[in-house]
Amino acid sequence: MLKKAAQTSSKDLKYNLVMATARCAMSLERTEAAVQALLQLNRDFPHDPEVLYVTTHLYSELASRASQELAATAPTSAQAEQLEAEALESHGDWDKAIIEYRKILEQDPQRHGIHYQIGRVLLSKTPPDVENSTREFEEELKVDPNNASAEFMLGETARQAGQWDEAIARFSKAAEFDAGFDEAYLALGMSLNSAGKFEQAVTPLQTYVKREPGDPAGHYQLATAYARTGHKDEAAKEMDLQREAAAKAPKRLHRN
Repeated sequence: MLKKAAQTSSKDLKYNLVMATARCAMSLERTEAAVQALLQLNRDFPHDPEVLYVTTHLYSELASRASQELAATAPTSAQAEQLEAEALESHGDWDKAIIEYRKILEQDPQRHGIHYQIGRVLLSKTPPDVENSTREFEEELKVDPNNASAEFMLGETARQAGQWDEAIARFSKAAEFDAGFDEAYLALGMSLNSAGKFEQAVTPLQTYVKREPGDPAGHYQLATAYARTGHKDEAAKEMDLQREAAAKAPKRLHRN
């Protein structure tokens, strides 16, 4: 049916054929055919509400089936324990989630990401357990020395404490380990500005606003760096962009 849909010239007919294929394949548990149909729908009809609705339900069903199979075939595996821990975390059962994550480390002390997850959970508690979360992020880096997320969280902890040099070093590593980690560039620029290192702040902030032009914070921070390094025209331009982004931000939130 997918081949027929690809050959048809009628957009409406193609839409209906591929949508029917996706639903039929899912009901028959033909996963590969269902996923192929969904990929075609999302490619040919992006942002279509019904496509997004069906995609959400289909992938949710696939995830449910996979988790049930994991629980049935390997209930005591680290992977099963991690799914349980993540479920507890999503429901705000912080202490129980940590217990489950600890069970994983008992089975596999070198498993990547677990110390990081525990650190995040500790920061989610009220009040946040900053001291122990810091220890967990540091432990994660012992297991996975190139973990950009752990470096970022250590940088954020340092930034909030006003430890600018530590924050700058951590955010720099996060950006180095993951060149696509946009938030690291913003956090690095903010920390450099706070440390009075305005010239150094320009480059990471330029990178951030190019990637995230709709974020007012990036334009504001770059305007600050420009202003403090004598680039008045550039600073004024960034402030204009900051105001435009701020005006559009509520509309984007409303649409989402």
